[in-house]
Amino acid sequence: MDTQFSFCMPAEILSGKEIVKNSEIIFSSLGKRCLIVTGKSSAEKCGALADVTYALKKAEIEYSVFNKITENPLTRTCCEGGKAAREFGADFVIGIGGGSPLDAAKAVCVYAANEHIVNDGIYTEKIQNPPLPLILIGTTAGTGSEVSGVSVLTRENGRKQSVSGKSYYAKYVLADPKYTYSLPAASTVSTALDAFAHAVESYFSKKYDCLSRRFSCLALSEIIPILSKFRNPDFTPDENERDRLYFASLYAGFALNKGGTCFPHGMGYALTEDYGVPHGLACAVFIPAFLKEAKKGDPDGFAEIVKSCGISENELFKLLGSLCKTDITIPIEKIEEYRIRWTTLKNFKNSPTDFNADDGASLVYNLFGE
Repeated sequence: MDTQFSFCMPAEILSGKEIVKNSEIIFSSLGKRCLIVTGKSSAEKCGALADVTYALKKAEIEYSVFNKITENPLTRTCCEGGKAAREFGADFVIGIGGGSPLDAAKAVCVYAANEHIVNDGIYTEKIQNPPLPLILIGTTAGTGSEVSGVSVLTRENGRKQSVSGKSYYAKYVLADPKYTYSLPAASTVSTALDAFAHAVESYFSKKYDCLSRRFSCLALSEIIPILSKFRNPDFTPDENERDRLYFASLYAGFALNKGGTCFPHGMGYALTEDYGVPHGLACAVFIPAFLKEAKKGDPDGFAEIVKSCGISENELFKLLGSLCKTDITIPIEKIEEYRIRWTTLKNFKNSPTDFNADDGASLVYNLFGE
């Protein structure tokens, strides 16, 4: 039995119905002034913002809302958020939303405490001062950003790139799946595909261990039975299924925290940047090819993945084929740009076989080439 593993989860994770409304003691422990980082309207629509402000008012904590975060958050917007936190005198930050606002909130905490870091400098400048304490509240069932020490941002040149380390973990995670109940079907599928990709890629990554693989399998056992129901266009998940998807995204986040991502995520960024394909779907379109590579490199692991999904190998590939569709075409010139860009991509090196930039370009041509 393989018993070698390492597990780092500095965030304290508190889960339960109405956990946010009942967390004024946690909020009070972090200070008297708080910056809330979120998107334009999603946190308000799902009720999370109202619950946060209710608890802050009970705790007599002053707050300001920074709601300029968009999908694929820009470093300059996060830097602006850091400045807003300094000017408000925030003692701590609360991030509310899906992956983009949560990743942005991590960066805002760094910028707020390190005025010398500006925009893309977050990739190169040393963090001199501890970031502001951070509380994260997820409203989608996909990224698992709540439990990771990774922040994916968009550089000033429009390219996505991650930063990571202990400075990017939350201090507390408040987990209530009810905020995912109002997600539209398309967003639910895309975010679930993202969690699926996290579980699969981290399972086969070169950095996995026995514990991260357990989390991957646990996540898959919850995700695939529900994703399979989306082949029926009239399917709407009930609250129990929403809960299962949300916690599965956290399990996948635990696995991702150890193993990291492989080439589907690295390649998926390009589809999001240049063609607006939602992140989860953009990564998942490359998962069938990834699984075929993984089967060659680790047939026993592949068999365990299929078993965890609870369906046959053939059914798994059919399911991915039905859900991972995007109607885009990519010219050969753009594919060549990607090939050059991907020659130094870390995600390829973390993949289980010698799949390289040339292979990636060929895959994109076969899937989307004009």
